[in-house]
Formats: sequence, C-alpha cells, structure tokens
Amino acid sequence: MNDEFSMAAVEFPDPFRLLIRETAASTNDELRILAEGGASEGLVLLALDQTAGRGRRGAAWFSAPGESLAFSILLRPDEPKALWPRLSLAAGISVAEAVESFGPATGIKWPNDVWIGRRKVAGILVEADRDFAIIGIGLNVNSTAFPKEIAEIATSVRLETGMEHLRLEVLAAIIRSFARHSRQIGGDFDHLLDLIRQRCVLTGHCVSFGSTSGPRQGWVEGIAPGGELLLRTEAGLERLMQADEVRILC
Repeated sequence: MNDEFSMAAVEFPDPFRLLIRETAASTNDELRILAEGGASEGLVLLALDQTAGRGRRGAAWFSAPGESLAFSILLRPDEPKALWPRLSLAAGISVAEAVESFGPATGIKWPNDVWIGRRKVAGILVEADRDFAIIGIGLNVNSTAFPKEIAEIATSVRLETGMEHLRLEVLAAIIRSFARHSRQIGGDFDHLLDLIRQRCVLTGHCVSFGSTSGPRQGWVEGIAPGGELLLRTEAGLERLMQADEVRILC
C-alpha cells in the first residue's frame, strides 16, 4: 500500500478498506470490475493517477496527480433500490463536512457538486448495478492551477485556505463521515436532508437546466422530503430527481 495513504486506511471504520492503484482510467470502472467479481461492501479504490475520470453524463473530470483525490466506494445497500439515488446526497454532505473540518465553509449544488463560494471543489458520480452501487468522488485538495476551460469555476481546499493539506487526512475524514451518512438514506433520511438544505446553494435562485424536452428554467424553492429539487416553473411546482447542467441565472 502507498505509504502516504496507509495511515488513512487504518482510520477507516468497518467495513471500509483501501485499495490503491498507481494508475486507473476511471476508479468507477475499475471498482465495477471488482464488484462484479464479488468484492464485498466497503472497498474504497483510490487512483494516484486517474487518466479518464468522468462526471455525470460522461463529462470529463480533471484530476491532477499528487494534488487531488480520485476514488470510488463500493456499497451493497440493504435499502430498496428506489432509495439508492440518495447516496449522491449522502456523499455530498460527507465531502462537505470533511472539507469544512479543514476550514472553508461549503455549499452543495444539488445533487452532486460541492462548492466553496461559487466555485466547484468536488464532484460525485453514483452508478448502480443489480446488487451494488459505486460512489465516485473527485476532490481538488492541493491543486493551484486548472485547465483554462474550468479555471473560472474550479477551486481547491488549498486555494481557499492558503495552505497545503495531507490528502490522507482528507480522505479519512470523508470516509468517516460517509460511514455515518450512507446509513441514513432510509430511516434517518430527514436528518440527512436537514444537513443538505442548510448548504443548498440553489434555494431561492432562478436556474436553468437541461431536460429531455430541451432547456428549461424556474425558481428553486428547496428540497422535497424525498430529496427531489423543488422547482417553480410556469407549469407550477415540479419535483426533479435529476437534471442536467443546472446553472444559477440570478
């Protein structure tokens, strides 16, 4: 195991454990192969160099080797599969809390981005199969420069705090938080939602988003009891479980 992260693995609560790959195209894809081969719940696959990370709808995810965290978590939830999309919210609040433990206040851009101010510091991608779910997380920890196409919208924990952070400590903080919140997608979901609502950066704003019928927009009124985004449009109040490229207009 890579020495830099060996201490982090010791701090993982059961059943979480760490597997490190020097290089991986996508940690979600690598972990899927292991899950299909029978890997048990709690396996965390970390890539020291992720070369083809992706976000929702196949968007590329920038992951600077040695500066960021790129990892995926395997779960085999007991909850009904209809509740598994809530894992995105559980992961979001886990990353937000972990980042906040190192200083900067965070916001959650429903359903799968973590912000500091108006800039993205982390992205989450949840993918489900028949009997398992994979939660992919990318977090900018010590990055100080980004490709020009995302330079104005991306940030890192280091940029926001003015100091470098040990990635192993950040990883351990995320896993500890996720160990709690991943169990709240069922019976204790109200508590999880309260934490999300406190940090939701979309509430009260006019937003645009993509849909199967084309671009749409409306005012975000909050998050529904089931975790859906409450959106006021010309057609009335709608509940969105998914939306592409939600952008704040005002």
